[in-house]
Amino acid sequence: MMVGMPILTRAEATTRAATITVTGYEIDLDLTGGAETFRSRTTVRFTAEPGATTFIEVEPAALGSARLNGAALPADALAEHRLTLTGLAADNELTVEADMAYSNTGEGLHRFVDPADGNVYLYAQSFLDAARRIFACFDQPDLKAPVRLSVTAPEDWLVAANGMPAGAPSGGRHEFAPTPPMSTYLVSVIAGPYHARTAEHDGIPLALYCRRSLAEYLDADADELFTITRQCLDRYHEMFDVRYPYGHYQQAFVPEFNAGAMENPGLVTFRDEFVFRSAVTDSQREQRAIVVAHEMAHMWFGDLVTMAWWDDLWLNESFADYLGVRVAAEATRFDGTWTSFAMGDKAWGLRADQRPSTHPVAPDEVADTAMALLNFDGISYAKGAAVLKQLVAWVGEKPFLAGLNAHFAAHAYGNATLADLLAALSEASGRDLSAWSDVWLRRSQVNTLRAETARDSEGRYTAVAIAQTAPPDHPTLRPHRLGLGLYDLTADGAALRGRLELDLDPATDGGHTPVPELTGAAAPDLLLLNDGDLTYAKIRLDAASAAALPQVLPTLRDPLARAVLWAAVLDAVVDAERPVADLVSLVLAALPVETEVVIVEHVLRTTRSLVDRYAVPDTRPAALELLASACERLLGASAPGSSGQLAAARGLIGATSDTARLRGWLAGDGVPAGLAVDADLRWLIRYRQAVLGDAGPDDIEAELAGDRSATGEQWAARCHAARPDPAAKARAWATLIGDTSVSNRLLESAAAGFWQPEQLELTDGYVERYFAEMPEMARVRPNQVAERVAIAAYPTVVVEPRTRELAARLLAAADLPALLRRAVVDCDDDVRRALAARR
Repeated sequence: MMVGMPILTRAEATTRAATITVTGYEIDLDLTGGAETFRSRTTVRFTAEPGATTFIEVEPAALGSARLNGAALPADALAEHRLTLTGLAADNELTVEADMAYSNTGEGLHRFVDPADGNVYLYAQSFLDAARRIFACFDQPDLKAPVRLSVTAPEDWLVAANGMPAGAPSGGRHEFAPTPPMSTYLVSVIAGPYHARTAEHDGIPLALYCRRSLAEYLDADADELFTITRQCLDRYHEMFDVRYPYGHYQQAFVPEFNAGAMENPGLVTFRDEFVFRSAVTDSQREQRAIVVAHEMAHMWFGDLVTMAWWDDLWLNESFADYLGVRVAAEATRFDGTWTSFAMGDKAWGLRADQRPSTHPVAPDEVADTAMALLNFDGISYAKGAAVLKQLVAWVGEKPFLAGLNAHFAAHAYGNATLADLLAALSEASGRDLSAWSDVWLRRSQVNTLRAETARDSEGRYTAVAIAQTAPPDHPTLRPHRLGLGLYDLTADGAALRGRLELDLDPATDGGHTPVPELTGAAAPDLLLLNDGDLTYAKIRLDAASAAALPQVLPTLRDPLARAVLWAAVLDAVVDAERPVADLVSLVLAALPVETEVVIVEHVLRTTRSLVDRYAVPDTRPAALELLASACERLLGASAPGSSGQLAAARGLIGATSDTARLRGWLAGDGVPAGLAVDADLRWLIRYRQAVLGDAGPDDIEAELAGDRSATGEQWAARCHAARPDPAAKARAWATLIGDTSVSNRLLESAAAGFWQPEQLELTDGYVERYFAEMPEMARVRPNQVAERVAIAAYPTVVVEPRTRELAARLLAAADLPALLRRAVVDCDDDVRRALAARR
């Protein structure tokens, strides 16, 4: 965290919530000043215990005045971004006027100048504790209150906010109606010459916003985005008794956004990379639809009913992640989202859950907001979503939805806890979920499920069982409901013979579950545990099934079954149970005929990452050649202009060392028919050229001159950092460590390009510098940016004992910021695994 940035503890929040009740905010922002600051005037009304003392958060560039119940507060009332309030009355009114600083970090009120046309764009990001950088507030989730916003802006600017417009703007003055009660971390506004598309559905006004330089691309996709929005609204209205409660539903695509999106009620903000300016694959469109559905789920989970404190983050993110995938599959044309979840999100959750920093989905204690930020990870999102999918399989669809609707009815516009939700679900299902929630939500880590089989001389099963194990330091076994699929190789490919649904109950079988239904059955070519992907666990195949994978995977018809298999193979390589060479061979055998582009993309991306770290330097070039060969075969088999062709081309560009071919594609020579070498694909080629030393600074700047956009600037920063040149590395490193004038996304781009497996000798001296200088980087940057830079700039490709030794020394420091400590712990675990795999 930055020096002088106090964190809010749970104890402080509990005391404050017992002391005051907030009844409303009036926020007035003047955005007509200079480029550094804006004017903020906040009036907060709240009740309190007479005579009590509390504090309110505000982080001004310069405090103008603060008056409590008409009396000016002393100058020393403000310290470390907290304004102390003493001698409170039963009913209180606090007015704070201040100049507030714009940010370039994606937190507070972010100011962006579009390099494409020079236009200025603003957006507010109040998450997690950044609201104080915009207005004075009691910044904790259980002090909800209506918000009434007014904004003065240049007359040619569009302004939108959580609340509905209260009349037409006049002379640059915009007034918004009060919102329903909401948490401060959800307050948002956008301002600037945004391009708008509007529509309406079922009485709900709809809007899409983006920068003017992206207008043509938003217009091209507006029908798709509005269609997805309408379909998801309809599905949520079918599922939930409470209709969408926030008036209009606006979606703003904003620049340099830190997250994928943010669920501000009435005004959802998205990173504007979701406005596609170049060719994209169907899986990228599917991912955008999932994010739309995810943020809409938050209107109920997080906005209507908000967690009381950050220890119940899963009530927000796990539910939104689960429902985002589910509703996209049920309501939109993207009906294969559970395949994407099995390949991507779930793998993210499994990796996070096995690191030293693992935590329960619903931890018993989150002591402060710094600890809360650490929990926005694959556990709170993906593991929680997978656990909810298992819960629905366990209790049934109707009881699950009945419990959710009872939960909304009891806590609408208020706050709730794990206990509140479990009580509603238990009553609706007639099942006591306390034991289930204890092992699934309150305990960390993941189980491994292995098929144990025995056969007779005729190939019939004499015994089949499922063995469940847990890590020694997290020895919890869990109940699982899952499918067991039997697949046979036929003349038409791998076909499903049958599927069993099983309940594993370690309370009765001790973690060893016999499957007597299969005794005497002819053994299939593939016995697939967790067929249908109902449960959250690591899957390991029996030896015969594992040996049959090269024949089964290319012909298996069910994409979800293929995703479960690929995920199991990739996880086994991560665990050093299978060598990376076997993975590369399987990719070469099976991927060229894969028809699901999301599987292609995830397998290529993960395999490339594993090759870079798990293959020893002598064998890495050969592994990359085989990976490039797989992409060549897929490229040749893909239809011109298809998603498969684009995914194969991207994979080939990333794996090839054929610089002549890359130059040819840029010049339009030898490009496969149907493949558009558009702006983004050109940058991908330039990036690979930069890594290989085949693109100099003039080439990169020439490319940027032809693409003077935010995306172009980010790609250029990454390309410059990737060049095998000492001066380029020195400039990039200096920027990462201490240049606070550079925006968040440019920093991330430079960090992402810095370390390259091809350049280990050149960057050798920066290994020690990382561990020596990252604390200073974390000191001068806000939490989210510091965390992202620390992870992206970690020398993960330097797979040496020295890297781990340096990490251990840094982690021994007592005053290491929590976010940096978490980043180093997790990245060090990746290096540990890579060393184990190489051994």
